[in-house]
Amino acid sequence: MKHNVADSQITTIGNLVPQKTYSVKVLAFTSIGDGPLSSDIQVITQTGVPGQPLNFKAEPESETSILLSWTPPRSDTIANYELVYKDGEHGEEQRITIEPGTSYRLQGLKPNSLYYFRLAARSPQGLGASTAEISARTMQSTVFAKNFHVKAVMKTSVLLSWEIPENYNSAMPFKILYDDGKMVEEVDGRATQKLIVNLKPEKSYSFVLTNRGNSAGGLQHRVTAKTAPDVLRTKPAFIGKTNLDGMITVQLPEVPANENIKGYYIIIVPLKKSRGKFIKPWESPDEMELDELLKEISRKRRSIRYGREVELKPYIAAHFDVLPTEFTLGDDKHYGGFTNKQLQSGQEYVFFVLAVMEHAESKMYATSPYSDPVVSMDLDPQPITDEEEGLIWVVGPVLAVVFIICIVIAILLYKRKRAESDSRKSSIPNSKEVPSHHPTDPVELRRLNFQTPGMASHPPIPILELADHIERLKANDNLKFSQEYESIDPGQQFTWEHSNLEVNKPKNRYANVIAYDHSRVLLSAIEGIPGSDYVNANYIDGYRKQNAYIATQGSLPETFGDFWRMIWEQRSATVVMMTKLEERSRVKCDQYWPSRGTETHGLVQVTLLDTVELATYCVRTFALYKNGSSEKREVRQFQFTAWPDHGVPEHPTPFLAFLRRVKTCNPPDAGPMVVHCSAGVGRTGCFIVIDAMLERIKHEKTVDIYGHVTLMRAQRNYMVQTEDQYIFIHDALLEAVTCGNTEVPARNLYAYIQKLTQIEAGENVTGMELEFKRLASSKAHTSRFISANLPCNKFKNRLVNIMPYESTRVCLQPIRGVEGSDYINASFIDGYRQQKAYIATQGPLAETTEDFWRMLWEHNSTIVVMLTKLREMGREKCHQYWPAERSARYQYFVVDPMAEYNMPQYILREFKVTDARDGQSRTVRQFQFTDWPEQGVPKSGEGFIDFIGQVHKTKEQFGQDGPISVHCSAGVGRTGVFITLSIVLERMRYEGVVDIFQTVKMLRTQRPAMVQTEDQYQFCYRAALEYLGSFDHYAT
Repeated sequence: MKHNVADSQITTIGNLVPQKTYSVKVLAFTSIGDGPLSSDIQVITQTGVPGQPLNFKAEPESETSILLSWTPPRSDTIANYELVYKDGEHGEEQRITIEPGTSYRLQGLKPNSLYYFRLAARSPQGLGASTAEISARTMQSTVFAKNFHVKAVMKTSVLLSWEIPENYNSAMPFKILYDDGKMVEEVDGRATQKLIVNLKPEKSYSFVLTNRGNSAGGLQHRVTAKTAPDVLRTKPAFIGKTNLDGMITVQLPEVPANENIKGYYIIIVPLKKSRGKFIKPWESPDEMELDELLKEISRKRRSIRYGREVELKPYIAAHFDVLPTEFTLGDDKHYGGFTNKQLQSGQEYVFFVLAVMEHAESKMYATSPYSDPVVSMDLDPQPITDEEEGLIWVVGPVLAVVFIICIVIAILLYKRKRAESDSRKSSIPNSKEVPSHHPTDPVELRRLNFQTPGMASHPPIPILELADHIERLKANDNLKFSQEYESIDPGQQFTWEHSNLEVNKPKNRYANVIAYDHSRVLLSAIEGIPGSDYVNANYIDGYRKQNAYIATQGSLPETFGDFWRMIWEQRSATVVMMTKLEERSRVKCDQYWPSRGTETHGLVQVTLLDTVELATYCVRTFALYKNGSSEKREVRQFQFTAWPDHGVPEHPTPFLAFLRRVKTCNPPDAGPMVVHCSAGVGRTGCFIVIDAMLERIKHEKTVDIYGHVTLMRAQRNYMVQTEDQYIFIHDALLEAVTCGNTEVPARNLYAYIQKLTQIEAGENVTGMELEFKRLASSKAHTSRFISANLPCNKFKNRLVNIMPYESTRVCLQPIRGVEGSDYINASFIDGYRQQKAYIATQGPLAETTEDFWRMLWEHNSTIVVMLTKLREMGREKCHQYWPAERSARYQYFVVDPMAEYNMPQYILREFKVTDARDGQSRTVRQFQFTDWPEQGVPKSGEGFIDFIGQVHKTKEQFGQDGPISVHCSAGVGRTGVFITLSIVLERMRYEGVVDIFQTVKMLRTQRPAMVQTEDQYQFCYRAALEYLGSFDHYAT
């Protein structure tokens, strides 16, 4: 046995057998050769606790089990093993004892959950050292629904049904696709059936049930059904009037003799009253909830129980094998096992005929249209009493007089206001500078009413001049920005007496961040509780909208009830959270929402319905109930998680994407949008100004950042807290103006691409070319490539102009004494859902192959995507960094080829990688796409889309949490396309929108030149359109 020692005179030899004699000799070896052996010494090892188990591995076996395996330590006296495991990083540790062996199957786990494991051996001497902690994720539940079938078929509707396994627990909705994927119905994740309506009679449909929560496209079930033939086309008609005994005689529709009909049912639908009028609960009989009705037909019981119910429900009055031409409703007789019960006096009804068709595959029904509504005669009408009649004659004239008085007062007030407005306009200096229209924007009104020196010298900026304006402000190290920011002054003093009350002081997170009295949000006071109307929150005006926002602090535990009561009373539907709960080890906001289930805060009950975590923000949906109210409201919280702990974001792109999502989801009729960070002034101010200015740009083609910040500071102190934030607002608006809105609903993608391929008016290039050129408008400064430009690292870059940004580069663990040993030309890239979901890197050079394997190991990347051949166009594009036939060693790592699969469009290679330092092993899978042409891009995106799906499906299947490493030659062109489409396709599935431009722009903030050529950019659009045309591409 050989044991290598670095430049040292002391070493420890491990993994020896207790109570055994060893002979030890030492020799020195140099670059010239080995020196002579020393004389040997004899050493007898002592008995102790066992060593660490070796090669400890965890492999998911199913959705509820993980197989653990290991090599026992060298000891003959192992009594048992102790396994420590936990569910998630912060889960409670569980300990179990395992009999001696080399593997153990841990069962009863939760599907799609990450577990952590440690293992130690025990001997009579005690418990040995534990292994390093390893992790594995159980498999995704492969059966999300079962027994998907057609329960019933009507002329224009189909009732679909399915079962959900007990172990399936997903908040994600199902989707049902039909009509060749053109129509999509979303279904609650806990539902077990869905009625699909508005279909055509006697037409075949294919229905696909998918759980869209699977990032590789969703598991699917498919059924087909043919709608019922268009029989019973005419509606039943009434013959004469209602009889005095409440019965109604009707004429039933004719049925063609050649139709295969087993029987007929007469269905009566009592109409419900709303605001004094009877309304139909369904537009047509085919849209009815058929559950109860179908149960009645199958039971064939008399409908006596309907007569006992107060609730108005449709019921079966009669069953016939052959449909009569006439029928009397409400005669209280029995027909085919059903009671034609008496009609309630004064109640309005419609009815229809339901035919049961002969159909082998499923239950098939054809319905007639509804009859006209009819009211059963009131047998005992109640006359208006003399007192009531007299009251009408008294109240009528009084109401008329009150109405006339109100009109007169309104006219007088209007004239007075008009006169005041005219006199104020004439008294304003420089009135020619004032817009001729009556101002409706709060900022504009402030300019008129409070002519502060700052407002006068900082007018609105036309958006065409914004870039030059910002450049001037940034000159001389932001000198003019500093001066402008320091000059902001609302021009008034405001009181904050309520914030200073002793009862309210504990409700303020920061003593100096208060709520001005004149603009504070007042809660409805609770009797007997002083200060119960106070919350540290202020109304903030938006563009042409007063009180568009509420700016508030991050909630404290003692103010959770006030916070939720404010949201309820203000009818807010959206909460924007601009901070993490903790930053730099300080609590910035307490968690005011439940992590799961329901919490009650004061008078409001808050239930978490759904959480969607994305790379830069998180969306949570809550249901709110208030004590004493039966109303349920839905509130969404959008938490932006990409704002750095210190300063402002390096790029505004992720923030603008977040803001667009918030705007899209906020209902137009909702109350003020609630925005908070920690103090509710800095980042909160940034969000509000940018949102308000983007709204202004739509109408005025100018921005008034200075004016809006001034206005906000008259409503809440310190709004936009730092100069950096003020500059960030300008940068974000400039980017928004320069890039425009490129987000497209998926259904409009074809038309959008058609428009992009046209020559732009006044230009000689297409919209696609202009869009791609806009991507290159911002160049990265050389100061952003610090490590990449060091002399010790330059030779590691395949191309001198493609290097990783310092802020996103993948850092290796430095090797002592080796300069630049932490550098590799690779960048972390965020995915749709996860930060650092990918590593984009160049094809390894011969000199960087060891660094490449070190990167995969240190960052737990077990999937490699290769998008190039080793040589193309006669040049090396990538060094062969893997062994072909037998194992090879790369620095610390032994790479052993295990399998190779040649697929039509790619090669899958599997390697066992072992760290020679401690014997730990992992499986690394390499997908090499072989269908990318040496010049240009693939003609079709179909094969590449399949390849993307296969890569992500494999990652899910094996449950590793590390990033997917993607490379081509330089690591930006084809690599950029792979990551762009991975994000775009997943977003299309979840949000139904496409934004190629912003996705590529986001990638370019993390690695330069991502999606390198216009051809590649067009290919992204083309592939997205092809994917849209076959939505179920990644079916499993």
